[in-house]
Amino acid sequence: MSYKATPFIRLDGQAREAIRFYEEALGARAVLVKTYGEAPDADAQALSPEARERITHSVLVFGGAELYVADGLPGESASAGTRVEICITAPDVSASARIFDALKEGGEVVMPLEPIYFSPAYGIVRDRYGVTFQIFTERPAAK
Repeated sequence: MSYKATPFIRLDGQAREAIRFYEEALGARAVLVKTYGEAPDADAQALSPEARERITHSVLVFGGAELYVADGLPGESASAGTRVEICITAPDVSASARIFDALKEGGEVVMPLEPIYFSPAYGIVRDRYGVTFQIFTERPAAK
């Protein structure tokens, strides 16, 4: 079974600026940039124009490494323990559930582990030490 842990930087409206900065400073290349407005349920969420333009997820690649950069929604706090998170990519739902359940012991569920449009199981948990983890499950390969 293969896992990946990726730093996930969450900002408050500065993600585009940070992406440009990391492209220059690290020689990174943005291979994916998605906004909240591009989500399939964006219209149902009644997002403000500002929120629709914020980055919900980006992937920057440099060397053999990846870095994720995104914005929270307006008004969401990006305090200690949430500014830099760790995204763990697991190969299947059972592995994600095992990790999620272990990390939530003595911690706090920020977003329950459940299917979402980009993953068969995704959730956010803050462990007992205040470290925030995003648990992402890979989609099965198309056959």
